[in-house]
Amino acid sequence: MASKDQKGFFASIASSISNFGSAMHKSVNGLLGYEGLEVINPEGGTEDAEEEAQRGRWKQEERDGYWKMMQKYIGSDVTSMVTLPVIIFEPMTMLQKMAELMEYSSLLDHADECEDPYMRLVYASSWAISVYFAYQRTWKPFNPILGETYEMVNHGGITFLAEQVSHHPPMSAGHAENEHFTYDVTSKLKTKFLGNSVDVYPVGRTRVSLKKAGVILDLVPPPTKVNNLIFGRTWVDSPGEMIMTNLTTGDKAVLYFQPCGWFGAGRYEVDGYVYNSEEEPKILMTGKWNESMSYQPCDLEGEPLPSTELKEVWRVADVPENDKFQYTYFAHRINSFDTAPKNLLASDSRLRPDRYALEMGDLSKSGSEKSSLEDRQRAEKRKREANGDKFTPKWFNVAGEVTQTPWGELEIYEYNGKYTEHRAAVENSSSTVEVDVKSIDFNPWQYDSLCA
Repeated sequence: MASKDQKGFFASIASSISNFGSAMHKSVNGLLGYEGLEVINPEGGTEDAEEEAQRGRWKQEERDGYWKMMQKYIGSDVTSMVTLPVIIFEPMTMLQKMAELMEYSSLLDHADECEDPYMRLVYASSWAISVYFAYQRTWKPFNPILGETYEMVNHGGITFLAEQVSHHPPMSAGHAENEHFTYDVTSKLKTKFLGNSVDVYPVGRTRVSLKKAGVILDLVPPPTKVNNLIFGRTWVDSPGEMIMTNLTTGDKAVLYFQPCGWFGAGRYEVDGYVYNSEEEPKILMTGKWNESMSYQPCDLEGEPLPSTELKEVWRVADVPENDKFQYTYFAHRINSFDTAPKNLLASDSRLRPDRYALEMGDLSKSGSEKSSLEDRQRAEKRKREANGDKFTPKWFNVAGEVTQTPWGELEIYEYNGKYTEHRAAVENSSSTVEVDVKSIDFNPWQYDSLCA
């Protein structure tokens, strides 16, 4: 497996940017022979361009071959048109990454319990920022198979479910709930491949309903830029605005993710305000998305109020040292069966043989299993088209609503409640025999009898 010094390549995708400001860079066009490519060191280190250019998980000849293959895609959306080798993957799927947003869900509990409407947005927007620490990982998660699911329980009283509801374009839907909030998301990614980098646009909708407070919050994250895909050390930046709006009252939090500047200046920094419905600043917020966030009441000019102090609202939890995939402790729990419910659905991401083989360090088996799953998925598509069938998700319905996002239109999927009924039946049935999850074959398929 890759060493710690080799941990850049593709990007785990999630929500953040479209340009990266004035990052410190060194051109290695002459060295590499690829016009227009640059290798960037966001930390502004002392390594020369040649040493930086030789970084990455692949040998030089492998990178050369990959670059020749990818040249034709420059300027294109490569969300689902390119088959990628497992050497750049982490043993987790995009559905599991959606669940990582639940790590600091206690902030939403605090938001629901909070009487102050502006502090409610402080807690909720800090929750939305908290996941960016995990999103800076530079390994690519597996694309879910159509019909694949991911379930999570045993965390803060939350039941979480995600399902892959479309393959072209790739779309996922998720629902989470506890006594304080419900969380609903329709996720669709749009990308633009630029050669040695890729812009990722989160064409999605995220809604949080706070039960006690009786309000609905809407989240619009910034886009993301993944730098040094092929040459150099891969890194992720997220400049741009994150906006969380209280749709019930009109209050909103507007937070700006600073771009990475010279020698890494400004990287990770987040600053902004909570505004009332008249767009007057009420609370200033500041911090770093990889460290902590703090807040302080302010006047109409945005200046801190006298006799008030800056208070911390969120801080990243301790993480394992020298972890192979840069996972947090929570990410390890997501990948384990500790957070799985009784009688796990056979379509669950944890059961994917390619994901499990990669987790065990067997790249050869992971690659062959991934190819087998993709072949089966294509065979299902051919049979659906031949039969005139249409794929229908089990746990989410098409809402019939198309919403506008900053990056395009989005068809909304709504949680249909059937999973809640299914899970209650499983839990209440005395005749149900609990199955050893390791004996369950991964099965998201529409046609069980179809062979790859």
